[in-house]
Amino acid sequence: MPNLTYAPCFRLEPNFEEFYRDYGIRKLDLKEYITAFSCGDDDLDDFILNDAPLYREALLAVTYIIERNSDKKVVGYFSLANDRITIKDFPSNNEFNKFRKHRFVNEKRLTNYPSVKLCRFALSNDIRGKHIGSILLDFMKRYFVSDNKTGCRFMTVDAYRTAEEFYLKNGFLYLNSTDSEKPTRLMFYDLINLED
Repeated sequence: MPNLTYAPCFRLEPNFEEFYRDYGIRKLDLKEYITAFSCGDDDLDDFILNDAPLYREALLAVTYIIERNSDKKVVGYFSLANDRITIKDFPSNNEFNKFRKHRFVNEKRLTNYPSVKLCRFALSNDIRGKHIGSILLDFMKRYFVSDNKTGCRFMTVDAYRTAEEFYLKNGFLYLNSTDSEKPTRLMFYDLINLED
């Protein structure tokens, strides 16, 4: 596992350097429990305080925590799992074909495409408004493109309604319109956009 506090394979933009001066990212240790965290959303707070180690132990998701360097206080986290975009995610075969037509040549048109799911993503109330969410999202995208070991074309997220605008600003698109009235929207980012 690479040292996530400094990953030399990533192009560090000025905002990355500034971020790493104040914060570090590390994988939540197996059986490690976080004792204090508040982002203002009970479900997200409960996940990091109670469920993240259980998901890791069951090999369902891996959680990374963001710590402030000065006092090691946990100020955020994100949890990732394997996913896929499949024909069943679309209301019709025609919609799926439109999705993949301009992304893949005929020989690469499959019925499933490998993805990483951003399961949970939260920042504590005291660091909101500093664009750290966008910096971390960019880190996650680059993490899966850099030295790609298994093949991962997309990043997906079931975005809360309150977070839709954030994901749109960070290059995510709606996968389809069938969930437009639901509490979360399935969104995706095409990681090929980061390739040089």
